[in-house]
Amino acid sequence: MLELRDVYKTFNAGTVNEKCAVDGVSLTLEDGDFVTVIGGNGAGKSTLLNLIAGVFPVDGGKVILNGTDLTPLPEHRRAKYLGRVFQDPMMGTAATMEIEENLALAYRRGKFRGLGHGISNAERKLYREKLAALGLGLEERMSTKVGLLSGGQRQALTLLMATLQKPDLLLLDEHTAALDPKTADKVLQLTEEMVARDHLTTLMVTHNMKNAIQYGNRLIMMDSGRVVVDIRGEEKKNLTVRDLLEKFHIENDRMLLSE
Repeated sequence: MLELRDVYKTFNAGTVNEKCAVDGVSLTLEDGDFVTVIGGNGAGKSTLLNLIAGVFPVDGGKVILNGTDLTPLPEHRRAKYLGRVFQDPMMGTAATMEIEENLALAYRRGKFRGLGHGISNAERKLYREKLAALGLGLEERMSTKVGLLSGGQRQALTLLMATLQKPDLLLLDEHTAALDPKTADKVLQLTEEMVARDHLTTLMVTHNMKNAIQYGNRLIMMDSGRVVVDIRGEEKKNLTVRDLLEKFHIENDRMLLSE
């Protein structure tokens, strides 16, 4: 589904602030993979998602999604293939528009949008059903401005918008980091349900090792722009935080020695 071929990205090249953010990453995701991405600050996690989304161009390598080479495409041309939820609950929605209007925008992603397209009764019924599934009561507030919602409600809505038209790839960039623990757990639960229900291929960046272990069928750890740990299947199911830290140190030492 997703193939990264020897992808590189360096910021401020040729200056004293030069920083290699992604250093030759090659990665393949199969259809339906739910991959959690863990790593410290500056490890390259969010940059990797931005390179996939086209926020930044790659300096080298290729980004291929479902057989389509996205590498030369700008961000807006990639949008029809991707669903994305950001760390900041204020991003990904239009605060001054109603809930149903935001959903209508998401529903038309990748389609022709003209002045003659209003929200039909059939659409409203669909939106109500989808909102009800969140269990937050938003189906009774469809005419509410999104800016009046709490952070958790807004993030749940953003998640619904990102998956309303099934994307080829769902990108979650620390999408619960700005929420309180109880709300974060609720949004993660909704994430897991949506990914499983729609068989979504997903990359989820997180700082939380427990969440990285608990969710998904595969875990990768990044350090200094490289993938240093890649665990999946039964090995991941039996993983503990201590195991993960030990594996990180072993693999990181091995990479340093190979240099």
